[in-house]
Amino acid sequence: MTRAIARLPEDAWETSLHQDGSVQEGYFVAELTGVNTREGWPDRMRLLVRRVKPSRRHLKKLTAFEKQTGWRYCITATNIHRMRGIAGSGHAQFLDALHRSHAGVEDRVRTNKAMGLDNLPSASWEVNRGWMLASNLATDLDAWLRLLALHDTDGLAHAEPDTMRFRLYHLPARLADHARHRWLRIERTWPWAKAFTTCWQRLTALPAIT
Repeated sequence: MTRAIARLPEDAWETSLHQDGSVQEGYFVAELTGVNTREGWPDRMRLLVRRVKPSRRHLKKLTAFEKQTGWRYCITATNIHRMRGIAGSGHAQFLDALHRSHAGVEDRVRTNKAMGLDNLPSASWEVNRGWMLASNLATDLDAWLRLLALHDTDGLAHAEPDTMRFRLYHLPARLADHARHRWLRIERTWPWAKAFTTCWQRLTALPAIT
């Protein structure tokens, strides 16, 4: 594979794209199909190669070829040639962004495990069904909360479940009844008090679902 990458001319590399179509500076992608030849390889299989300057945490894992070229490479094999009705979907940049989006799916699976799915399985089929549903609901609520109300809050917009529990869900407050009203009394020194009240205001302002 390294010999195939070495045969690519410099003008074969194009700047990578984000999922929204914007340019991803510092990342490049090229078509490797036809350059790398192997016996028994499926005829319709396409190979894409992606390169980026290695970060410090990757330096110890670089191959001899990567150390020589100064780039870190990632290979993607796909049988997708183009997607019907989508212009430019056969381009290497599009397919690279398409397959990278799958990493988000795997990340959601990891989050789902942190929300309780990792406690499976049980000896009871009904318990497994109920626990699976509860874990999925918790994961969805956690995701929608951050998307709708915490999208611009530093430290919470992309927080992991454990962080959300520590900073927001385990609320240092108490409910109090006064003058026929129920009040939520929040500790003034709590660093996430403003984030909580902003979140509450945004959620209560959303239109009701009928």
